Amino acid sequence: MDINYMKAALKLAALGVGYVHPNPLVGAIIVKNKIVIGQGYHRVYGGPHAEIEAFKNATEDVSGATMYVTLEPCIHFGKTPPCAHAIVEKGIKRVVIGMLDPNPLVSGKGIDYLRKAGIEVICGVLEDEAKKQNEIFLKYITKKEPFVIMKSAMTLDGKIATHTSSSKWVTGESAREYVHQLRHQVTGIMVGIGTVLADDPSLTTRLQNGVGKDPIRIIVDSNLRIPETAKVITQISDARTIIAVTEHVDSEKIKRLESIGVLIIRIPSKNHRVDLKALMIELGRYEIDSILLEGGSELNYSAIEDGIVDKFLVFIGNKIVGGNAAKTPIGGLGIAEMTDAMLLDFDSIHKIGDDLLIEAYLRKRIENNVHRIG
Repeated sequence: MDINYMKAALKLAALGVGYVHPNPLVGAIIVKNKIVIGQGYHRVYGGPHAEIEAFKNATEDVSGATMYVTLEPCIHFGKTPPCAHAIVEKGIKRVVIGMLDPNPLVSGKGIDYLRKAGIEVICGVLEDEAKKQNEIFLKYITKKEPFVIMKSAMTLDGKIATHTSSSKWVTGESAREYVHQLRHQVTGIMVGIGTVLADDPSLTTRLQNGVGKDPIRIIVDSNLRIPETAKVITQISDARTIIAVTEHVDSEKIKRLESIGVLIIRIPSKNHRVDLKALMIELGRYEIDSILLEGGSELNYSAIEDGIVDKFLVFIGNKIVGGNAAKTPIGGLGIAEMTDAMLLDFDSIHKIGDDLLIEAYLRKRIENNVHRIG
């Protein structure tokens, strides 16, 4: 039964996607005499945590009950009081936890506090599922850098556009709707200046039900070539626009852009372009915990070369276009030997409308050498 209740708690936690960053997703369920008497989830950053929501929603006295919570209860004072204290005060008898909180302020301390209070604690129920659900939080809280998801869409023969650069649309409407759901879920969306010049995208979230938040728009523009009429600058949005440039760019243009609310971040150069690793460190300081990378082939290549990509989402459209000159998702020089290819672990494959979505992670290498693709 512990597994079933934890599954339900994970499902609750998912309702907070897009609203709680940089906090983790957390769900909690209170069970007494095999009956669910309370449940809750972390709804919004700064709001009550899942455990407190579950207590508020309880239909009867919770003393002697079991609480199922997807993440170790906090023990520190932040924007809200410690949940571990509330659990003890409410008389909970048993706590079942999905995963330890990697936050150094917690990291086992919550469990120790509960056990010292005489509460039975079980940890690690559906741990892999809990960690996957909070993969963004896991990276950000330990490294203070955003979790980067590289999203690309290509035809069955691996092309992102035809030889004439025609790219609308590689995938169908269902896949494109899914991408807008992803935009709602992340903190930032990043493209290169080439995409801005070619497509003039708005980089906003457009969901069919009209509900959704715009991600912070991040433009990698080493030489500040962006037109001041670009949609990412002029289109009204609650999300700000950040432009990453190298150190020697037009200072007058910077002043004009800053005067209308654009944030310009100067980043050291690498191979005559923005050093993307340095950019991630800087964006982490702005509490940007996740980025959807929707770059073209060259930015994608640079992102892999600089080692910033954590996850790959590849849409495969039900089309074949052919053409030696047609672009592929990853540009650059590429590797010389197949034995040097980057290895991926495929996590899942889904059919979305007429298209496929492959979810993959870079395979962790045991060797000490640093892997490069160029």
